[in-house]
Amino acid sequence: MTTITAPATAAPEQDQAHARRWLTLSILCLSLLVIVVDSTIVNVALPTLARELHAGSAALEWIVDAYTLAFAALLLLAGSLGDRYGRHRALAAGLLVFGAGSLGAALASTAAELVVMRTVMGVGAAFIMPATMATIVAVFPDPAERAKAVGIWAAVSGLGVAIGPTAGGWLLQHFSWGSIFATNLPVIAIALVAGRFLVPPSAAPHRPRLDPAGALLATAGFGALTYTLIEAGTGGWTSGPTMTRAAVSAVLLAAFAGWEIRSSHPMIDFSLFRHARFTAASMAVMVVFFGLAGGNFVLVQILQFVLGYSPLGAGVRALPGALALTVAAPAGTRLASRFGAKVAVAAGLATMAAGLAFFATATGGSGYGHYLVASVIISAGVGLTMAPATNSIMGALPPAKAGIASAMNNTTRNVGAVLGVAIIGSVTASAYTHAMGSSSATPAAAHSVGAAAAIARTISGHAGQALQAAADNAFVHGAGFGALIAAAAAAAAAGMTLRYLPRH
Repeated sequence: MTTITAPATAAPEQDQAHARRWLTLSILCLSLLVIVVDSTIVNVALPTLARELHAGSAALEWIVDAYTLAFAALLLLAGSLGDRYGRHRALAAGLLVFGAGSLGAALASTAAELVVMRTVMGVGAAFIMPATMATIVAVFPDPAERAKAVGIWAAVSGLGVAIGPTAGGWLLQHFSWGSIFATNLPVIAIALVAGRFLVPPSAAPHRPRLDPAGALLATAGFGALTYTLIEAGTGGWTSGPTMTRAAVSAVLLAAFAGWEIRSSHPMIDFSLFRHARFTAASMAVMVVFFGLAGGNFVLVQILQFVLGYSPLGAGVRALPGALALTVAAPAGTRLASRFGAKVAVAAGLATMAAGLAFFATATGGSGYGHYLVASVIISAGVGLTMAPATNSIMGALPPAKAGIASAMNNTTRNVGAVLGVAIIGSVTASAYTHAMGSSSATPAAAHSVGAAAAIARTISGHAGQALQAAADNAFVHGAGFGALIAAAAAAAAAGMTLRYLPRH
């Protein structure tokens, strides 16, 4: 009897899930929105956190990177668990962990506590993001509809970039800095309750085996690499400790790769990188978020410390670039459908490279207009790239492995973001410290542009103005070096895309 009745009950459930697929997408996008907002809302709060928590440059980078590092390191494991035990369960668990981390971050009283809570939030986000994309693949079986859904998903990512700095600035102006994390809680509650009814069960037909050793090696390797890059900015890129950390990072990452190649159930199937479609698209995603995250990290400091805007003023002035990303994301989908993914991704990367190169021409005397133009061009390039590159990655694996495919996409995305903040932040800090160290600035002013701005306000007359001008020129000059590195990476990735990414 069960062999007769089971299909009769399964079909209506599948039909119902398909009928409410757009409502499902709305909950998935809300879940995505809260974790993307959190990745950008912190940037506008960095000056406040530096002052309130007495955090130096390295601590500020860890406040940003702890979240993204945990996110990136655990994505593959989280995607595999979602495929095995259900993406809907992974989504709910991720939201609960993210909410607990948000509450802890709101109540943190030291930079170290905040870094720990940001790590917890990153763990939750690692389960949320691959579950959203894998569920989209499950509830949108039609390729044309799926491409539209992925375009909306990418546009929501851009919307999160837009909401983050502006909402963060408004909250900082009216409430304590803890409010930027506490505001996550009602959104998470809505996503949990609505998801219970609107997100259908979804899992791989055959449960994949877990790879705990691979997860441990990946976490250790990426953690060591990020720590090396962050500390290189203050300790020196060629110093003994930096070279030792770099060697440890290389050994751990090599051990991870070796384990995955020999494992019968790897987290990453390295044979995927033999496929031009997968490799070129993954490289494009990594480079895009390398430039976006690193550029935003220094831009928010320029807006506040160099141009003197309040947190809310800085957030509002970052809004046009973020809105450009939101508009360009669906445009990238349309461009890919007409001319192919190759053209859309290459055009986006080239646009981003042009914007970063223009950013690098700024001087200490450049006004907001310069950064407005640069950020709009950069963000438009990111938007054009995201959806077609994501579709290429998701299409490289069968739907049964949608969780792993999504995790691979988001791992490259978040590793790029970690490296962007670490490398561009470290290059900027190194150039700034070198330039200020050769001047008559105090040690505190030479250590941080925020400290220099605060000290300059306490010094009257020409001496204070001279210190502020020296700090402005040094920081903008260092940020220009970082932007040129990102521009070169984007230009190289555009060339690789034209060479290796299939048109369709």
